[in-house]
Amino acid sequence: MSSITTEFAEALGTVRTPGAFFTAGAQQMLAPGLEVERVGPIGLPLPVVQGEQLVAVAELAPYGHGADTVTDTTVRRAWQIGADRVRFRSTHWTGTLQSIVTRVAEGLGVADPIDADLYKLLIYDRGSFFVPHRDTEKSPGMFATLVLVLPSVSEGGGLVVRHREQEARLDLIAEDASEVVFAAFYADCLHEVLPVTAGYRLVLVYNLTRRGPGRLPQVPNYDGEVAMVTERLERWATALREGDEVEPVKLIYPLEHAYTPAELGFGALKGADAGVARVVVAAAERAGCAVHIALISIEESGSAEHTGGFSYSSRGRYDDEDEDDKEFEVLEVDDRSAVAAHWRRPDGELSPLTELPVREEEFSPPLTFDELEPDEEHFREATGNEGASYERTYRRCVLILWPHDRLLAVIDQGGLRVTLPFLEDLANRWVADRDASVRIQAAALSERMIAGWPMSEWYPSRDNGPTEAGRFLATLIRLDDRARLDAFLTALAERRGFDIGDIADIVEALRVLPADRAAVLADRLIDGAAETALGACSGLLARVAGWNPAVGLPAARTMVGALPGDPSRVSPSLSWHRVPGVNPAFVVDLLTALVRIDATLAALAVDHVLDWPGAYDFDTVLNPAVLVLLGEQLATSQPAIEQLRSACALHLDRRIGLPLEPPDDWRRDNIVGCNCDDCRALARYLGDATQSVWVFGAAQARRSHLEATIRHRQCDVDLVTEKRGSPHRLVCTKNQASYLRRCAQRENDLKQRARLE
Repeated sequence: MSSITTEFAEALGTVRTPGAFFTAGAQQMLAPGLEVERVGPIGLPLPVVQGEQLVAVAELAPYGHGADTVTDTTVRRAWQIGADRVRFRSTHWTGTLQSIVTRVAEGLGVADPIDADLYKLLIYDRGSFFVPHRDTEKSPGMFATLVLVLPSVSEGGGLVVRHREQEARLDLIAEDASEVVFAAFYADCLHEVLPVTAGYRLVLVYNLTRRGPGRLPQVPNYDGEVAMVTERLERWATALREGDEVEPVKLIYPLEHAYTPAELGFGALKGADAGVARVVVAAAERAGCAVHIALISIEESGSAEHTGGFSYSSRGRYDDEDEDDKEFEVLEVDDRSAVAAHWRRPDGELSPLTELPVREEEFSPPLTFDELEPDEEHFREATGNEGASYERTYRRCVLILWPHDRLLAVIDQGGLRVTLPFLEDLANRWVADRDASVRIQAAALSERMIAGWPMSEWYPSRDNGPTEAGRFLATLIRLDDRARLDAFLTALAERRGFDIGDIADIVEALRVLPADRAAVLADRLIDGAAETALGACSGLLARVAGWNPAVGLPAARTMVGALPGDPSRVSPSLSWHRVPGVNPAFVVDLLTALVRIDATLAALAVDHVLDWPGAYDFDTVLNPAVLVLLGEQLATSQPAIEQLRSACALHLDRRIGLPLEPPDDWRRDNIVGCNCDDCRALARYLGDATQSVWVFGAAQARRSHLEATIRHRQCDVDLVTEKRGSPHRLVCTKNQASYLRRCAQRENDLKQRARLE
């Protein structure tokens, strides 16, 4: 078992007291019934007219200067009203204040009972401020200050609190009449009030005091724990840097409390989680490690055995019919997947990371994976050939760390679904800031991605949009990384396939490279993919020809040499699956490219498609393609396209010249094919010039066979099943379907022939 997972957890095990030098938040409240002597009841949010009235009856707020109390508006400008002139008429206010004090105690890490004593009411109007200062002890046992901002409309006036090298900037704005905003900080913290730029702000100031004798609460000091954790993280990072394959590449530390994805973040941590997080963040910064908070989800399933008992149902009753509530024993874990998602950084920003796999050896302390309690579990009894099974889901909030220089190894664990969005984020940062270090990191990540790119079992995408390959190329283009563009295009050629949706990005990548190199790569891409992605190859050739015909010449020669049609040229390696066919779009792209690149190659291509009508059907492929090409300005006076147009016109002329007359008797084409007794009877019926109706009575299987033959061979026969008597009878009535189809074909041929002119 890895040493770091044990030592890291042991070091954090000494963090007992949570809390910070400040805490802040908002609290729902009912109307407090605030009254001020000489003004009366105060409306909330504070009306401007009452803000003016309060200033009129207040006095300038002084500040402590050594042993003296002085007033100097260059140091402090605010208005104060003593606590003895303030009243709360609502009985709800005491409960609201107590709820806030409870939250403040938890946030500051104070376990002993504390009291909040109203010190004064402050009014900040436009231009009010207070320079950096520390509060003096105003009453016995005071250790911190609590400020409550009542609902009012104002701007500016942020509170800045500092402790050692740490700083918090708080926007204490309470505009909602149902909320009071609060902040509390230890008395020895340096703090200041930035200037109010508009409106009036109403603030209640309380002294927080310890209840009873003893040592006053102090800002939690984790210096010892931070130093201990830092030393362990530094040793871990060094071991990884030196190639230690035993140590995990990342650490996962489970938190005690549960948090939803919406509230997940360092600022929302509660109790001991908050203390642990502060230690880890400080130590990680010193040790050169990244730290995130994330939500892990573990899905587990396998075989199980019913133990005979029943658990208490989640519906509040004992239920012997609900299989999910039965007690069971796991026999074997067949499948387990664990991922971390919903990443947050210490600064509260979202991370570009999506999902990363979670591995058992990365948990600290070890064996945590086995000790997790499932959030959901379901048992299923054996049914049919399926044995009894179970499913479990675990969810835990965790801290995840890794050394900064191991970032690429970490995200590489997640494959393309993680590395590609991360690389796209790096490209965005590079475009915005032109930070050389970002581009270096992107190049290193790209190298990893190319080396691990899936090369086997490639199939064309069903979607015509860009695939991961196209997104990767587009990102490399934004990074102007020509070396990796060349390497990845080479890899795509070796993979022997690319997707239609990636053609635009491939061409843009080729345009970035020198023309001679682009020609080589375009040729390799088409040579590799001609047997598996014919449409993509012709599409790529057409785009390249539109950009630079000279670049497309080698690829055009390869394309013409690889045209399908001759069955003897099919690669033996492809004999196990369907060889991609041709369609009108393929012919359009092919000839559009070839007439731009080389007229001789275009003529060779037309000769080939006309030599193999089995692969290039006139009606479904060539005629539609020629009609599209004739609509292109490029097709004017192109010998190859004119040759193809003439061949299509001749095909239509021959069919138009065939006689077209309705049948003059009941004889119909005998194309049955099957030689069973029933089908031979059908053939005799079809060949009889005098018989229009034939009734076939037989069991269902024989009727179904005959009906299938008639439909499959498109015999000129209508079918109706008479279900009277036994067996049922199939009534066959001859029609003129073949003649009507030829009429429709003639009409369509005439229209197409006219368009070909």
